[in-house]
Order: sequence, then structure tokens, then C-alpha cells
Amino acid sequence: MKKFLAFVKKEFRHILRDKRTLLILLGMPVAQVIIFGYAITNEFRNADIIVLDQAKDDLSFKLTQKLTASGHLRLNGTVQNYADIHRQFQTGKVKMAVVIPPGFDQAIKRGTAQVQLIADGSEPNYASTLVAYASQMIATFQQEQAPASILQSFNPPILVETRMLYNPQLVSAYLFVPGVMALILMLISAMMTSLTIAREKELGTMELLLVSPLHPLLMVVGKVVPYVLIAFMDGVLVLAVGNLVFDVPIRGSMALLLIMSVLYVVAALSLGVFISTKAKTQQQAMMMSLMALMLPTVLLSDFIFPLKSMPVPLQVIGNAIPAKWFIAILKDVMLKGVGWNFIWQKAAVLGGMSLFFLLLAMKNFKTRLA
Repeated sequence: MKKFLAFVKKEFRHILRDKRTLLILLGMPVAQVIIFGYAITNEFRNADIIVLDQAKDDLSFKLTQKLTASGHLRLNGTVQNYADIHRQFQTGKVKMAVVIPPGFDQAIKRGTAQVQLIADGSEPNYASTLVAYASQMIATFQQEQAPASILQSFNPPILVETRMLYNPQLVSAYLFVPGVMALILMLISAMMTSLTIAREKELGTMELLLVSPLHPLLMVVGKVVPYVLIAFMDGVLVLAVGNLVFDVPIRGSMALLLIMSVLYVVAALSLGVFISTKAKTQQQAMMMSLMALMLPTVLLSDFIFPLKSMPVPLQVIGNAIPAKWFIAILKDVMLKGVGWNFIWQKAAVLGGMSLFFLLLAMKNFKTRLA
């Protein structure tokens, strides 16, 4: 029994000695509870909307105030026509537009008023939630403003018409195909790269490679090039399956889409090389990749859950994740059909991240060699 307890004690010392693994083992449950607790929710806050007020009367102004009073919807501005609504949606700054027709005040009194809700259907779940909430606010408004005789009649005083742009049928594949593509490219490019380099160090073959005539940085590039090609092929395969099987459209430039995919793969590879410089074993590389890449990509990248509904610290983390910007680019090009002039800022952020992680990975790799 004493030998058994001594063996257990030795194992505990071995675990406590490895600070990185211990941090991951103890930190992962806490991080998962916090992230899942705040990310998995149907609630939303400060969703930006625009208003096309063609009535410009007292009741139309009150309706706008009613919609934004609770803090769930935030007025991003007013527009003059439907073309402005399309341009605002293409920039990605707003997710819903409220159209109030002319003569809204008199139409309320006659019981024939109409309001149109136009939502960005590229995020079906989010769009449905926004429309449902706005419809509820409009119903409350009509109870407050419409005459009692109208409320008692069969027809509602305000008829709400909804329209979903870019995804009229609210097909869920329009949401999942861009997210799955970002996730697969991240896993193949970053996780597999970190595991490959960590395996060389764990097996002791890294030293043999470093004394070869090939420059160490070229050696690392040579190890990741196959994963670049595989990731690129997988990205094309996901696009093809999404288009042919699930009818997910590709309305924008295919060439632009592939160029952005390469840029994203470079960012993911840089992250993988950086993780490999910090991990001593494949187990550490796997755990670090899961914590730093997979979970944030799924939960904090606007893939499934809207990032704006989360607390500010999680929004900051989400904006530092390359997948967040890549998914936004995919939706813009595939579903909205926009060009370079609408996505260049997101591409610049993604490019800056790629350069930052690449320089960080090279610096850490050179430190390891020293």
C-alpha cells in the first residue's frame, strides 16, 4: 500500500510540475462555463437598426422611440429610400430596417396601418429573433395608440409585413456553411500544424531537422505547405457541397472568395506555428489548440451566436479571433454578393492578424532555436 501511495504521490508531483498542462486542466472548465453561460443565449442587446420613415408624423416618431426604448434595438440612423437599406445591409453595420409608410398617423386611426420589417437573413436565427421582438413592440405600441373601437375589431390596427433579404426562406445552411468552412480551415491549418511540429520535438527528431542544410524557417514552411494545400482543397470542397447539395449561393466573385480563404489559412497556420513553439508535447498542443482555437471559433465568432449580445470582454476576445472576420467576409461575398470595396476593411484586419501571428511565431521559433 505504501508503494502504491508513493506512486500516486509521484504522479501528482509530475502533474504539478507541468504548469502549462495544469493551467489548461484547471482553467478549461472555468473558461467553458463562463463562455457557454454568456454565449448560448437567445437574448440580444444593442442590435443596430435603421428606419425609413416615409410618414414623418408624430406617431411614426413615437413608434421609433418605442422600438428603441428597451435597449434591445439601437437606432443606427435613418435612410431615404430602399437603395439605402440595401447599402447599409451590405456594409454589415445593421441587421434590420423598419419601413413606416406615408400617412401612418391617419392609417392608425382608420385601422389600416402597415409597417414593414426588413431583416438581414444571412443570419437566420438572429433575424428571426429581431423580427419577433420588433413585432411584439409594434403590437404593444398599437395597444397604446390605436382607438378602442379599432382594437375591438377583427383586423389589427397595424399589419406587420416581414421580408428577409439574402435568405428569404431562412435556410439554416446559409448560416452553417460559412461557419463550418471557417472551422475546418482553422482545425486543419492551425491544429494539425501545431501537432505536427510538436510531434517532431516530442520524438526528438526536431534536432536532426535543425542540423540539416535547409534553413530552419524554410523547414517549418516546408512542413506546413502540405496543410495549406489540403486546407485549400477542403475549403473548395465545402463550397462545392454547400452550393450543390444545400443550394447555398455564391453571388460574389469566386476569385475574391478564394483569395480571402488563402489569407485566412495563412493566419491559421501562423497560429499553429506559434502554439507549437509554446507546447512541448502533442498533448499540450492539442489542449492549447482546443482552448485557443476550436471553442472560440465556434462560440465567439458570430458563427452560431451573435457576438453583440455577449458581455464586452467576450466581444473583445471575439474580435481578436480570425474566424470572426473570415465568416463575415464569407457571408458578404457568398450571400450578399458584395465586392472588394465592401470587405476591404475586414480583409485588412484579417491581414493584420496574419502578419502579427506570423511575426510572433517566427520570433518564438527563433527563441527556441537559440
